[in-house]
Amino acid sequence: MQVMSTQQHTKVLPWMARTAVLAVLVSSLSGCVLTKLVTVPMRLVGAVVSIVPVAGNTANKAIQTAADTVDDVPL
Repeated sequence: MQVMSTQQHTKVLPWMARTAVLAVLVSSLSGCVLTKLVTVPMRLVGAVVSIVPVAGNTANKAIQTAADTVDDVPL
């Protein structure tokens, strides 16, 4: 049986803590929060694209429709 040195022990603890925090965050994301994380950047891109003359509004409408569809996904 091997005994961990102090240096090895200090490397394992932060890794375990990060893994535990990540597991808690992933499990706490509800469907609503998860879809918002996806659709907010989509809506921001749509707002920026809408500035482009002629095709901007059409592209913005398409992006907004896609974002609305993602929001409606039942999770």
